[in-house]
Amino acid sequence: MAEQRGLTGFRRPNGAVGTRNHVAILPVDDLSNAAAEGVASLIPGTLALPHAFGRLQFGDDLELTFRTLIGIGSNPNVAAVVVIGVEPNWTGRVVEGIAKTGKPVEGLWLEGFGDLKIVERAAHVAKQFLQDASELAREPVDRSEIILTTKDGESDTTTGLGSCRITAYLSDFWVDQGGTMIFGETSELTGGEHLLAERCVSDEVRARFQAFYDDYIDMIEKTGANLLGSQPTQGNIAGGLSTIEEKALGNIVKTGTQPIVGALAPAEAPSIPGLHFMDTSSAAAECVTLMTAGGGVVNLFPTGQGNPIGNPVQPVVKISANPKTVTSMSEHIDVDCSGLLTEGRSVEEQGEILIDIVDRTINGRLTAAELLGHREFTLTKLYRSA
Repeated sequence: MAEQRGLTGFRRPNGAVGTRNHVAILPVDDLSNAAAEGVASLIPGTLALPHAFGRLQFGDDLELTFRTLIGIGSNPNVAAVVVIGVEPNWTGRVVEGIAKTGKPVEGLWLEGFGDLKIVERAAHVAKQFLQDASELAREPVDRSEIILTTKDGESDTTTGLGSCRITAYLSDFWVDQGGTMIFGETSELTGGEHLLAERCVSDEVRARFQAFYDDYIDMIEKTGANLLGSQPTQGNIAGGLSTIEEKALGNIVKTGTQPIVGALAPAEAPSIPGLHFMDTSSAAAECVTLMTAGGGVVNLFPTGQGNPIGNPVQPVVKISANPKTVTSMSEHIDVDCSGLLTEGRSVEEQGEILIDIVDRTINGRLTAAELLGHREFTLTKLYRSA
């Protein structure tokens, strides 16, 4: 069993611990993307986060967008934030939400000023934020202070048998150490959802989990669509997973054996340590973005057929047990656990390797997705805008 290594991280004013030290340029809406990217081009080292939505949304859809944007800016991997919107009201709401963390944040808006003036003003702010962030030092931290997340993608028969098993080993270990793990992918639990319900620690958590699952499935069924080809995906089918039930059982494996202590809405942050379910899409970029908004600072991503996804804020550790994938897509894979299936290596041995890589990632080691520039950032939209 892995011993406590010398972990370090960036402690934010609210006590949360990050593994990265970004200064984010966060647009409130799609019309502000150009200004945000303009600031990032003038101040190298800052991180623009363009996205496709944010205008004329309403109701739960709008609330989810606000929760996601505020959660991204509040993520412990972010040291400071410049928020740019079209007008002051929605911009101010995002700024106010992020400011509750105590980190530096400033909001600017385009109406009455235009892109050129706002880019100039925002660039001055971003320069100072980045200079101040550059002096922040890592300090010793404990696993109990680290929020991990997990999502699998392009799964095949090797995923449930291999990479998800060693992810489960780490998940159980992390929770035993007092840490926090978040999993999701609501539709991919189909056929095995009862197994997770049985692991919920209370009737309250179980009821909330079941409500999230039932609502998601009800939404899908009301469309009358056949999900085959989307769920399971074409890649899943090519990898030998012909039904959603087969896919679900592999997906559930990676959650380990710990009790589920919380059922979270999309982009909701956990309030206690332990294993949490989050109601998310199974689409990789959407799911990881929501979990990042929930506070995740390192994501574990088992893959079979190979998935190149990354995230601009939360580093993504790619794990595969598929001998073909670890060769043909080697530049994307952080942990090759194919020996579990081809050489008879144990889950414990491969799991210890994963723990070591995660510890090193916490301490600053760049993941393959970070090195390759994969910064997939996608908001989840619930329905059409007004």
